Amino acid sequence: MDANEPTPTAGELATVHRLPTRADTGEVLEADEVLSAEEYERRKSQKEQALARWAGYRNDAVVVVRTAKTVVKHDRTKAAFRHVVAYPTAGVKVVVRRWRDAHGANRYERQMRAAEAAGDQEALRYWQEADVAEKQRRHDRVQDWISAPGKVIKAAVVGLLGVAGLLLGIGMILAVKNGDIAEVLAPIGAVLDAIAFTVWFLTSYGVFLLVGGTVLGLGYLYQTGRTHGETPQWLAPKVEGDAMDELPDENTILNALKNLNIPGFNKAVKDGWRIKFITPPHVDGKGWRTQVALPPACPVEEIVKRKTTLAHNLVRYPREVWPTEPQPSMLDLWVAKPGALSGPVDPWPLLEDLDNAQVDYFAGVPVGVTLKGDMVRGRLFEANYVFGGMMGSGKSTLAINLVLGAMLDPLALIDVVVMAENADYDPMKPRLNSLTTGAGEETVEKCQNLLCELYDDLTVRGQALKQHGVRAVNREVAEKDARLRPRVVVIDECQNLFMGKDGKLAIEVASKLMSTARKYAITLIFLTPEPSKDALPRKITSVASNKACFAIGDQMANDAVLGTGSYKAGISAVGLTPKTDEGPGDVGTCMARGFTAQPGLLRSFYVNEKEAGRVTARAMELQAQAPVTAATAEVRAERVDHLADIAKVIGTEARMRTQEVLQGLANLDRDTYGGWTFSNLQAALPESAKPYKTQGVMQVSAARVREAIAERDGEADSDADEDEGTD
Repeated sequence: MDANEPTPTAGELATVHRLPTRADTGEVLEADEVLSAEEYERRKSQKEQALARWAGYRNDAVVVVRTAKTVVKHDRTKAAFRHVVAYPTAGVKVVVRRWRDAHGANRYERQMRAAEAAGDQEALRYWQEADVAEKQRRHDRVQDWISAPGKVIKAAVVGLLGVAGLLLGIGMILAVKNGDIAEVLAPIGAVLDAIAFTVWFLTSYGVFLLVGGTVLGLGYLYQTGRTHGETPQWLAPKVEGDAMDELPDENTILNALKNLNIPGFNKAVKDGWRIKFITPPHVDGKGWRTQVALPPACPVEEIVKRKTTLAHNLVRYPREVWPTEPQPSMLDLWVAKPGALSGPVDPWPLLEDLDNAQVDYFAGVPVGVTLKGDMVRGRLFEANYVFGGMMGSGKSTLAINLVLGAMLDPLALIDVVVMAENADYDPMKPRLNSLTTGAGEETVEKCQNLLCELYDDLTVRGQALKQHGVRAVNREVAEKDARLRPRVVVIDECQNLFMGKDGKLAIEVASKLMSTARKYAITLIFLTPEPSKDALPRKITSVASNKACFAIGDQMANDAVLGTGSYKAGISAVGLTPKTDEGPGDVGTCMARGFTAQPGLLRSFYVNEKEAGRVTARAMELQAQAPVTAATAEVRAERVDHLADIAKVIGTEARMRTQEVLQGLANLDRDTYGGWTFSNLQAALPESAKPYKTQGVMQVSAARVREAIAERDGEADSDADEDEGTD
């Protein structure tokens, strides 16, 4: 109690402080009004300080919590936890699981369940017997462990007594020999000294041995857990920026496969199967690739069926994920970088320096790029092509690349038949040997006649090869002999040919031609928007060296182009989409076989009409500049046959305008017919086959030309017979 406070009066439990009143009103004053200004400020300051301290404590707590969360979630903390705790712990789990699997009966139970599910009673009995034998062996081992301590103690006592007796015997012998009784105990002392040294060594260096053994053990557990263990997803390293900056780890791929709900795969994982990478994940062009050895009961076909789910698990569109089976029981997984299939392809390489561009038919032409970005060349020599896909998917784009490339070789003769009304090849018409379009039977008939003509021409080419002493056409002999000039034939909308009234004949001729024309420098290219066994017969696809399937509707159509079983093996274009009003889709992208060592996606170069016109002009320039060697002139002099050349130019047409005949002759042999006019043509034709005027234009009749050739050959045979009779 303060000394200044009054003493309580009688009847008061404590000192009562009477509050003063205002003199004028008698109103009781408030306590704050009674306090002095200094006292009030002091108390107020204490309250504010207390509130400030509380606010500070609360802020400190918030800072601590936020800092702790930041530290815990930081990549370095996660990495440290992974390396220090997660990997060794996972290693312990793996080692324990392996030990249990090796020393328990789990493997026998798995085999018994598999045999029972497969209905293999013989295998079931075998594994049951093995299980019984294993259980008996484990029982015997347990009994051995129970009896082992007594046996060890007994053996140790017997051993010690034996050693002690032996040492005493040796000591007694030494004592008798030397006459010193002290030598009896000398061997025992030496043994005791050795034991003491061993105890000292283990005591002195035991720490180093323990630390070294512990480090080696932890290192083994760390490596085992890192390579074979499973770590929580929240410990996975954070990927910043582009999703392709870092490759997926084995857990990411394993989880993507586990969530496909393939019974055989999930059962194998549950039974202890560990993922095995034949080729670890690595950057492969505009994506990443890996190869995984699959467990039993998990064929690649099952993964391909779940491609949409697999793409979802890998955070990709279905068209960006391509699972294939390069070898039995092996999954080859290529995953595109997001957006790798979008955006334009680089310009056709030959456009960059078109004024100096020239192509060799025997070396091939650039047609597209892989998803890695590598350029792909399309072979022309010893190659045949089959293209299939929906309308607007880009089939003609790839065919036009091949045609434009062939045009830049002055030797190549190119025929195009389009059994529909379109103008895709019109910009190239001046350089083409022939261009036939139309949806009627007349076009189909001309196409059949063209194939028959090519097949008959194989005999002529074979004789020419014998004359030159070579087994296959090469550039040297093609430059010397016009009979061996390369031929490229494009048949678009080929379903109209094979499904027409003479479809069987067309299939027979086309398949034989494709099978035998390889070394004769004849290249066939078939295109169809509706591949099937009728529209694109197997006789054709089975002998085609290069196949390309663009956006397609179902797996049957896919396999009709790429070959039976392609879809199941993951070689599929079903995931590609055609061009629509909403966007370009995957136009120009195809699944290709024969272009590269392994089947894969190919993105075609695109050449528009204006650029195609420029290429045609360059091709015409090259043809006009084609050199004439002495050998060429000699062969040409030997084989020049104006009537035969005119008939070849007219081909399957019933009649042809004289200007078109002159153009065809120039394309056939620029050096002989490049300067021909109507007068030269009229002079070369006999009276019976002279040009005639119909529908206002001068034309040449194919029938009259053939009759003139037959008449001439008949007269030649008669002259030869008369000469023989005279002799």
